[in-house]
Amino acid sequence: MKTNNVFQIDFDAVEKEVRRYEQHQSAILNIEPRQSEQWFDANPTAFTKQQRDTTTVLFGGLTLMQDAFIQAACEGMGYKFKALDCPDNAAMQIGKEFGNRGQCNPTYFTVGNLVKYLIHLRDKEGIDTQTIIDNYIFSTAGACGPCRFGLYVTEYRKALRDAGFEGFRVILFESTGSVHQGGEDMGLDFNMAFFRSLFKAIILGDVINLMAYRMRPYEQNKGQTDQVLLQCRQLIVDQLLARKNVMPALKAGKKLLDQVPLNRLQVKPKVSVIGEFWAMTTEGDGNYHLQRFLEKEGAEVDIQPVTNWTLYLIWTEIYDIRQQLKLKLGWKKKLALRKNLILLKLANRIMLLWFNRYAKAIGLHDYHLAEMQSLADDSHEFYSNELRGGEGHMEVGKLIQSVKYNKSHLVLSVKPFGCMPSSGVSDGVQALVTGKYPSAHFLAIETSGDGAVNVYSRIQMALFKAREKAQKDMDQVLGTQPIGLVAEALKKQKLGSSWYPQHRCALTAANTVYSLRDKGAVAAD
Repeated sequence: MKTNNVFQIDFDAVEKEVRRYEQHQSAILNIEPRQSEQWFDANPTAFTKQQRDTTTVLFGGLTLMQDAFIQAACEGMGYKFKALDCPDNAAMQIGKEFGNRGQCNPTYFTVGNLVKYLIHLRDKEGIDTQTIIDNYIFSTAGACGPCRFGLYVTEYRKALRDAGFEGFRVILFESTGSVHQGGEDMGLDFNMAFFRSLFKAIILGDVINLMAYRMRPYEQNKGQTDQVLLQCRQLIVDQLLARKNVMPALKAGKKLLDQVPLNRLQVKPKVSVIGEFWAMTTEGDGNYHLQRFLEKEGAEVDIQPVTNWTLYLIWTEIYDIRQQLKLKLGWKKKLALRKNLILLKLANRIMLLWFNRYAKAIGLHDYHLAEMQSLADDSHEFYSNELRGGEGHMEVGKLIQSVKYNKSHLVLSVKPFGCMPSSGVSDGVQALVTGKYPSAHFLAIETSGDGAVNVYSRIQMALFKAREKAQKDMDQVLGTQPIGLVAEALKKQKLGSSWYPQHRCALTAANTVYSLRDKGAVAAD
């Protein structure tokens, strides 16, 4: 007999009574007894080395630049990789058609984007369904946490099944490194060489994207920056395909970028975009083309590089190990933890080394990746460092540091409709932060795929105040000094377009004036 020591409940008797009541009610309602079975979701993932030559690996989810570099890097290693297009509203509609109800925005867009492409192969290119199932596979990231990201793979399978692609393979790899694919004869070798190429491609995409957002708002010939960036991208892609050193391509790209005429004395409020990872990273309908909209409205956009996310994952592992080392453990366990700690610190240094090396080659000067421990220290009062999922404490720390170090005129947090962790931070914790830091100009927006007008209206109102703050920065540094005199002094310096002034305040134009004063090109007012 099973009993509860406090209440002395006979659980066996309770269960017996429940079954008796169920049988009694079934007889009254004339219901046949149920033969219940455990639900099972088939998860086909078989992909062997022998299938590499005939199997195309589909992927996507980062910026267009990074997807292009990942595709080239993987093709250089002998894989057939294909980056999906940036998800659009048509993909979202397909995701809603074949997906479960009540999902968050990124789920509909990303799941629908895969199904949309497979439907295109079947209906437009005339490839039969079985050939698609046999010759294509989708690889994506997964994770656990307080949101539904860990359930994405189930959503993929459900939508694929309902769209007529039963048996299509989805391979999931987690941010912690474990791979959900059994067997030693794996078609994808998730080894050190693979991840090294992957991370380098991500970092290359970051440095090119950061250069783009620095230059595009100040270009004198509209569209020229994007044209040159396409040339830079092709130079890097060619090197990755040939598995050659990318440094010559980056240096050649810098020469091309330096030929784009800019006017950095334009007063452009700086807007820092933070929030849920996918919503702030995607460049399409998923966030209403947010970055391009801000630039169209006259702002300089401060994006969050994907490298920061990688450094955050490393930091969380280091943090957890340090917490474990405080426990009473055997010497063997502590030794193993310390070895892992050394390896993680080494990985962190390598990531920083790659980033700084590539940034210097392309001309990304005076850019500093987020210092993870500093973010953790600043945010700990408002958001526990032990809480994981989404951006964790990073979103809180970024807002605080934006105020402390005068890094932007507006902090814009973008989150998908239905995103629980990000909504809890943006709509809850950040209210406490802005209460303590009243000078913070913060706006949280929500995306659902069909609310662009409302979002644009709210952003435009917030930009009005941001422009005022930017103009005050410029007035403060100029004083009574004519802007024409400063512009003439800047022209005489003959600085390449990759040049960027050191940070003194949020406004790039004001920082440019400060830099000219440091050089002695203009006198202080």
